[in-house]
Amino acid sequence: MLDMLVRNVNLPDGRKGVDIAIKDGKILEVATAIQGRAVTEIDGLGYLASPPFVDSHFHMDSALSLGQPRLNQSGTLLEGIELWGELKPHLTVEAIKKRALEMCRWSVSQGTLSIRSHVDICDDRLLAVDALLEVREEMKPFIDLQLVAFPQDGFLRYSRSRENLLRALDKGVDVVGGIPHFERTISDGATAIRELCEIAEARGLRVDMHCDESDDPQSRHIETLACETQRLGLNGRVTGSHLTSMHSMDNYYVSKLLPLMREAEIHAVANPLINITLQGRHDSYPKRRGMTRVPELLNAGINVAFGHDCVMDPWYSMGTHDMLEVASMGLHVAQMTSLDGMQHAYDAVTVNGAKALGLEGYGLEPGCKADIVILQAASPIEALQLKPNRLFVIKNGDVIARTPAQENYVTLGGEEEPVSFSKGLF
Repeated sequence: MLDMLVRNVNLPDGRKGVDIAIKDGKILEVATAIQGRAVTEIDGLGYLASPPFVDSHFHMDSALSLGQPRLNQSGTLLEGIELWGELKPHLTVEAIKKRALEMCRWSVSQGTLSIRSHVDICDDRLLAVDALLEVREEMKPFIDLQLVAFPQDGFLRYSRSRENLLRALDKGVDVVGGIPHFERTISDGATAIRELCEIAEARGLRVDMHCDESDDPQSRHIETLACETQRLGLNGRVTGSHLTSMHSMDNYYVSKLLPLMREAEIHAVANPLINITLQGRHDSYPKRRGMTRVPELLNAGINVAFGHDCVMDPWYSMGTHDMLEVASMGLHVAQMTSLDGMQHAYDAVTVNGAKALGLEGYGLEPGCKADIVILQAASPIEALQLKPNRLFVIKNGDVIARTPAQENYVTLGGEEEPVSFSKGLF
């Protein structure tokens, strides 16, 4: 007998009315009209079954800390960093862990089951590292949580960053992080990239750097990151996050940069909600959009994923960890409103993110982990349109979250009638 049988669902690749058979936490079969019985059977009603959402760039240590110690009045990246610095001396493992666990509950309910979270290692106590390592272990049955050792105050700029980063990696943090544009000089940024990549290469780890999160077209650390990736043979294991300076670079330089990134198999992560909120703050008019060149990166054959980055913290005062909101904002800002463009935006919060994180067993094919989100929409593009309820969130073949279907009615002329926003066009 099967453990679970999900019937009559559509898949992101366009297949319709298929069944998904699950046994021992894995997908056993994907086909139409699967014969057999199961302990649990779900009627998908022709809705979309998707692999879980992937947040490729997040800060769980600061999530839900909004207003502590005060709000970001300028709305800038630098004031956010200043605020976080004011809060750090007052942090405790218990407080960080409490906020992070609450954030994980939000994530699960939204079907966001894979998260790469950067964790600040510039607090010599490494309280955030200890707290999130505990959260990673407690949430392991429900969320795949990767942690990035992130020197928020600069790898060279803060004197104990190297020591703290190595301690964090020794404790079990997964990925080497950096923030080269926050170093004191451009040359220091390049040195930081080289040394951090050497640490990753020596330990066999992946790299994910906050890179060129700036409106300055001369912030070109992604070029150095691509070069060091090639030199050390880290191809496919390195991510450049944000890359917002690219929206201000001249086209000729970008025409050189994109092939370098593709050659090094760099993953690019844009954070649409936060990029357009923090960038362009010094502009009058016209105001720059603030997000990196997503369509151009995709056209160059570079894997592009999206991250939520922040939820209710010193840098961003909103959010519910809904990755469909991220994808929707991304497609609007990047003007990706063609059918292919919208599909790319959906991929940026699912399969592309899984590739950037190096997730194994991700997907909806036989042999993959039985991790599935059933949405109240018929297709990925309709999901972007509607931001639908997650009817079922399934992890390893078990339902771990559910939300009732949304129903809408109007009473016009004395008679109640249902309203459907689904037009079935996509």
